[in-house]
Amino acid sequence: MPGIGLRSLPRKNPCAQCGRSIALPEWVEHEVGRTFYLWRCMACDYRFESVAYFEPQEADGEAIAA
Repeated sequence: MPGIGLRSLPRKNPCAQCGRSIALPEWVEHEVGRTFYLWRCMACDYRFESVAYFEPQEADGEAIAA
C-alpha cells in the first residue's frame, strides 16, 4: 500500500455477518475518486468489501476568468 499511512485507514469496522469489530482492512486499493477496502473477520472468517467515494479535487492552478 504505497503512499498510505496507517493513520488514514478506517478502523474498527463491524463485521457484516457477526458484528465483531475488525481492527484494519486486509487490503486497500485506490482509483480516482474512490478507495476499496477488503475486510476479513477473524472471528467468523467472513470477508466483505466496502467503498469510500470522494469528491473530485479541483485542479491546482486553474485559470480564473475575470
